[in-house]
Amino acid sequence: MASSIDGRIVTRGWPDGDVVRREYERIHAQYDADAWLCGRTTMEPMAGRVRSGDEVSRQNESDAFRDDFVAPGDFESYAIAVDPSGKLAWQSADVDGDHVIAIVSSRVSDEYLSFLRGRGISYLIGGRDEIAFPLALEKLSSRFSISTIMLEGGGGINGSMLRAGVVDELSVLVVPVADGRTNVPSLFDAGQAVIPVGLELAGVERLDAGIVWLRYRIERSQTVER
Repeated sequence: MASSIDGRIVTRGWPDGDVVRREYERIHAQYDADAWLCGRTTMEPMAGRVRSGDEVSRQNESDAFRDDFVAPGDFESYAIAVDPSGKLAWQSADVDGDHVIAIVSSRVSDEYLSFLRGRGISYLIGGRDEIAFPLALEKLSSRFSISTIMLEGGGGINGSMLRAGVVDELSVLVVPVADGRTNVPSLFDAGQAVIPVGLELAGVERLDAGIVWLRYRIERSQTVER
């Protein structure tokens, strides 16, 4: 993630924006992860369209087991979208060459799952109402042989996965900007349910334009949801 010194993650309007993006992409590539993952809001511009409220409201009411779908083809990298309600109306099955995997809840309609299959988009059923992240990650490993994922926000999905105890490491570019805006997402937004988590510093590096790259290890035993 890239963050202001006061924890905001919406970079619009920050000075040296080109430098921030360049350093961010360089660090992203350095990790050489199998996949990257974002929440629904962050993925909206990449999906191309959002379904209407009427479309989303047509939900599945059955408790019957529903299969995951792995699209045919050979894929080397993946863009994973956590979209419990099925709001994203994908216009393509890839983002910059990375195959799209949608993680949805079992309440999404048969119509939406058929839409994803028709687009050639893989999907995993990650839970009944909310996404069970340990289950979703196990499926990503078993279905796609994904072992390393870059979690890239927004703050809600970051906070939810931290709360679920599935984050191993925090890598953040602290940009020398005091943002100060209210009602702007921060690094971790998950409400009062989160137990504050201590971090172990693993590395500090100064980058261009005064950006500081901080890396922390996270003990999973501290982040188990209660």
